[in-house]
Formats: sequence, structure tokens, C-alpha cells
Amino acid sequence: MVQPWRTGKVIRIVNETNSTRRFWIQVPELESFDFEPGQFVTLDLPIHEKPNKRWRSYSIASWPDGSNIFELLIVLLEGGAGTTWLFNEVREGHELTFRGPQGVFTLPDVIDRDLFFICTGTGIAPFRSMCHHLKRHKIPHQRLYLLFGCRKFGDTLYEQEMRELEKELPAFQYLPTYSREEPGNSHCTGYVHTIYEEICNNNRTPSIENVGDLAVKPAWFYLCGWKNMIDEAKQRIQSLGYDRKSIHQELYG
Repeated sequence: MVQPWRTGKVIRIVNETNSTRRFWIQVPELESFDFEPGQFVTLDLPIHEKPNKRWRSYSIASWPDGSNIFELLIVLLEGGAGTTWLFNEVREGHELTFRGPQGVFTLPDVIDRDLFFICTGTGIAPFRSMCHHLKRHKIPHQRLYLLFGCRKFGDTLYEQEMRELEKELPAFQYLPTYSREEPGNSHCTGYVHTIYEEICNNNRTPSIENVGDLAVKPAWFYLCGWKNMIDEAKQRIQSLGYDRKSIHQELYG
């Protein structure tokens, strides 16, 4: 079902990093803005005459809580007309036209295998929503890994919140990894791919079909971020022995 265009009111703005902002948007016409964790909204911004040149889609970073407020996590893109307008023009009290929720990048009905949430940058938004939803409703699940690829320590988003969630959500591991930091005992360095490959290889079990072989443990992989990361991840995950049906993706940019 195609959602109608609605008016949302920006009620709060917070800088998460130098180039990333959190926008809280209220939908006055609704008592409750209902969505599934992982879905997105599309904003219609006054940046072009043609409608399809004005639309920008963003994953919802908050989780369904029965209110009519949702949160977006937006990074300022160099030369990006949409994010430049949002950062320069939008203040608390500003009204935005949006449509949603939309999308099928959502959790399975029954979580009977491990989940790997793999992201870069603001791609953490839908996974934050999913993790809090699982905790809030005490939804049964297997092991849950959130692999967040960053360049430097200051690039992490929701860092403290994820550390707290790690203590509160059963079988949840938050694994940020830094591509431009020196190796150390308290953090992972490099790219996300080596992290999930190591976990998957360590979780292999003897194969029933082929004696002597080690089979991969059943898992779902959710990918959210830039195209290069997603393309490489899909290739590597299949090389581990998983099929394409195990992989779900949400592309940015």
C-alpha cells in the first residue's frame, strides 16, 4: 500500500558528530506513527522543480513505541543538495513533507538463526531500530552481531547506547571496527568483512552431507551502507558457503 504524503514537524535536532545530525519528527495528524523496524520514510524537499529530484529516503533510526514521533539520522554529504538543505535550512519547529513508512528491509517473523547486522556510517539506523525492538518486546532470537565499519574513533554513532544495549540485550555483540586506527587490545581494526568471516569460520560444525567437511552455521546477513561495502560483503558471504537468500540489503546513495 502506497502511503500518503503527510506533514511532519521537526521538534528536536541534535548533532551526533560534526557531520551527522539526529532529527526528531512529530506527525500531528496521527496519534501513533506505526512502522516496522528497518523501514524508511521519503522526504519531499524544496530543492528542485521535478518531484523525483526532490525526494530523499532515510531509514528510521528510532523504534516503534506507540508515539507519533520518529527519528532520522542524517549525514551531510559533500555536494549533496538534499542534506545541504536539511543542515542549512531546517530548525526546530520547521515542517517537512514526507511519505512512509515504506520498505521490506525488516526482521524475519521467527528468528531461528544468527543475525549479522553489517553497516557503515548512518547505515546503523535501521539496526538500532531493530535491536531496541527486540529488547522492548523480549523477542526470542539467536546470537546477534552488529558490525559497524568506521574510519576513526570519533566516527561511531550511538556508541554509548550500543554499549549499554550490549549489557541489556541477550546474546548481542556490538563490534565497531576502525579502518584508520592503529591496532590495539580494546578495539577491532580493518574492515567489517574480516570480522564476520572470522566469526563464521569459528562457528563451523561438521557437515552431515559430507563427512570431514565443516558446514557454516545458519545465519541471516543484513547489509546497510554504501554500495562498495555491500557488493564486497555479498561476494564474501557467498564465498563462506551461504546462498543469496541469506542476504538482505538496504543501499545508500
